[in-house]
Amino acid sequence: MAVKLIIGNKNYSSWSLRSWLLLKEAGFEFVEQRIPLDCENSAAELAAASPACRVPVLLLDDLVIWDTLAIAETLAERWPEKSLWPEDAAARAHARSVSAEMHSGFMTLREAMPMNCRAMGRKVALPDELTADIDRILEIWADCYRRYGSQDRWLFGKFSIADAMFAPVVLRFRTYGINLPESASTYPARLLESKWMQDWLAESESEIEVIKGDEIGQ
Repeated sequence: MAVKLIIGNKNYSSWSLRSWLLLKEAGFEFVEQRIPLDCENSAAELAAASPACRVPVLLLDDLVIWDTLAIAETLAERWPEKSLWPEDAAARAHARSVSAEMHSGFMTLREAMPMNCRAMGRKVALPDELTADIDRILEIWADCYRRYGSQDRWLFGKFSIADAMFAPVVLRFRTYGINLPESASTYPARLLESKWMQDWLAESESEIEVIKGDEIGQ
């Protein structure tokens, strides 16, 4: 089966990172197509890629799947041997819950701290709403790592969709220098050791496009 993933800028596109990292860590062979965002031809290229006019988009032969969770669930369904969700039912329900929470929540964090891999050292104000988002993410990481992940770098012991969902937050905290308590610092440090995370960061450095709306902070 031919597998192709359409993504946006590696420097900015958090949703693209989620699907890309999932495919890489799970060992899929796939063709990668990048559509630079916020450029003259972006809208037309995105419209041709999916009905939602957004990235990422997964193409399986003639099947078009958009939205990160839809992509993840399709991969888990088509390739059960990859164990993209935890095998234990209770852990699987927990992983689905925190993944869905990440997918639909944390709007203050998304707006105040857009993903920008190249902008190391940027600082943003930390109002109560943003601090609450950060604290909740750290709580999730500490809880998952304590219950499931202490034997490896991943939240549920073995790499899962949950790790892909939280990977962009790790990069956001890295960019904006968020201080992490010891109880929640091991997980992001180990995630950043991933070969594929390092490859993503290296490739983001080589991009030349600039999305002004994501160049916030000082």
